[in-house]
Amino acid sequence: MVINTQTLAKTAKTAVSTPPSITLVVSPRERFSYIQPSLESIYRHTHLPFDLIYVDVDSPKYLRHYLAQSAAEKAFTLLRTNHFLSPNQVRNLALSHVTTEYVLFIDNDIHVSPGWLERLWRCAQETDASVVAPLLCVGKPLHERILMAGGEARIVTERYGSTVNRRLYKECYHVNRSASLMKRQLKRQICEYAELNCVLVKREIFEQIGPFDEKLLSARENVDFCLSVAKAGGKIFCEPQAVVTCVPTMPKRWSDLAYFMLRWSDAWEAASLIHFQDKWDLDMDHNFMYSFRHLGHQRHQLFLLPLLRRLMVGRRVRVLEKLAIRFERWLNQCITDRHRRLVN
Repeated sequence: MVINTQTLAKTAKTAVSTPPSITLVVSPRERFSYIQPSLESIYRHTHLPFDLIYVDVDSPKYLRHYLAQSAAEKAFTLLRTNHFLSPNQVRNLALSHVTTEYVLFIDNDIHVSPGWLERLWRCAQETDASVVAPLLCVGKPLHERILMAGGEARIVTERYGSTVNRRLYKECYHVNRSASLMKRQLKRQICEYAELNCVLVKREIFEQIGPFDEKLLSARENVDFCLSVAKAGGKIFCEPQAVVTCVPTMPKRWSDLAYFMLRWSDAWEAASLIHFQDKWDLDMDHNFMYSFRHLGHQRHQLFLLPLLRRLMVGRRVRVLEKLAIRFERWLNQCITDRHRRLVN
């Protein structure tokens, strides 16, 4: 991996009675425009001492200034690269700077709630978990619609006569349910799956599983991490008393769109799927083939088709959609090729 990394700001933290044992690593998920609300929610709602490392992958100029100023004011470490990186590349870059017992990975479009980190920390201490995930919600109003509350992820072996098939089984709990209505039913539980959008990890687990797999550019990195933790004997818990929300929006700036299109590019997604199948010795089952047939789903469903419908005042013109998708795939390949030239 080719990286030009520059530490823009790092100042000493104000002395506290107990040194921080947690480092928060903030990294881009798919865009930049929610950087400020996300970071401000962390400092507003977190009272447990922590260190923070912010990785800025070539964000637009106005946000570079904001991050540099915030790093100086709040005394966190700011690392910057002059080109885009994949999420796992970013996590490994930050991980090399972490010295605390725990590291919490959080995407730059996550809005946290009061007491979130304290509750994750308490769960880790009481359960000796290697990984603790919060109740992850999505969209606005904040902390209301559940994206997942833990889940399952394992390799399943199926026999059909003399044929043996290995496939991935994955399930997320309570998807699209109301967090307020489910409040009494959601309990701390051991599980098999957590999203890297926001997760507290005991740093020593990386001594067993190694760093994040950088060949997983945009797909299956969450599952790969959880399978690796389970293989090493680590425990994963979901603590629903800790609540955070992912706030996705349609890219509105070119800087957002460029990273979004690379992050979910056909090339990155296809390479990730193939590598994951090979790494875990899986057969090409229905789910794998479905994912391959729907390359670009994130780009089309979250940006291109909503944009077309807005331009067409809510109407669907399928011929126009097909032409737009064909042009978008060409543009997506151009963006991917340009990035490859920049880093090589």
